[in-house]
Amino acid sequence: MGNRILSGIGGLAVVVAAWWVLSLTLGPALIPPPPRVATVLVGLLLRGELLLHAGASLLRLVAGITVATAIAIPIGIAAGVSRRIDRFVSPVVYVLYPIPKIAFLPVFMVLFGLGDLSKILLLISVIVFQLVLAARDGVRGIPRELLFAADTLRLGRRERIARLYLPSTLPQLFSAVRISVGIGIAVLFLAENYATSYGMGYFIMNNWVMINYPRMFAGIVALGLIAAGVLTTIDLLQRLLCPWLTPDR
Repeated sequence: MGNRILSGIGGLAVVVAAWWVLSLTLGPALIPPPPRVATVLVGLLLRGELLLHAGASLLRLVAGITVATAIAIPIGIAAGVSRRIDRFVSPVVYVLYPIPKIAFLPVFMVLFGLGDLSKILLLISVIVFQLVLAARDGVRGIPRELLFAADTLRLGRRERIARLYLPSTLPQLFSAVRISVGIGIAVLFLAENYATSYGMGYFIMNNWVMINYPRMFAGIVALGLIAAGVLTTIDLLQRLLCPWLTPDR
């Protein structure tokens, strides 16, 4: 545990050092130094201004991940178990998954309004297809010996899902969610520049337009902290729900 903390601190120190070098090279007017940005960030947090934007983005992100996971798991497991269902699901996923989802934002805004719902639906469209594939492939990767054991024990459908399919797919699902978080934040950043007054995307781009670079960089740091918090929470959930995985060394 101590080695992990030290490694994490070392990695962050490298990032801060590179940031400081860029500030010294390009000038503090263009790249504010870390202490200046840290001071601005603390001030924004104390005044509560940044918390409103961070809370709005975090709410949208968590809602998108939660709903997408709830949709993807049963569909992916069903596609992994039944070839008939997979012949229907896979073509839909293969057609829609590669399309840049930001292209759907105008459609969602027309259909569902300019509020949070359209942005959450956009996030769901980004995340759900990858999770469907992860769940499907997780079920397909179950060893035949375990399937024979389930047949021998005469496990019912619910027991198979709880004791065989879900445990087999969870590690892949967690990996897919981690990847989706990065993609989802990028899409959310763009979506929050349209028809909204709250969100990290709005905050960062608004300060960029106003040429207030210390506040802009403070927003970037805050967005990174939000992403780190979400990914850390996913790691903790994986340790809780998948205790059989090899522990970190």
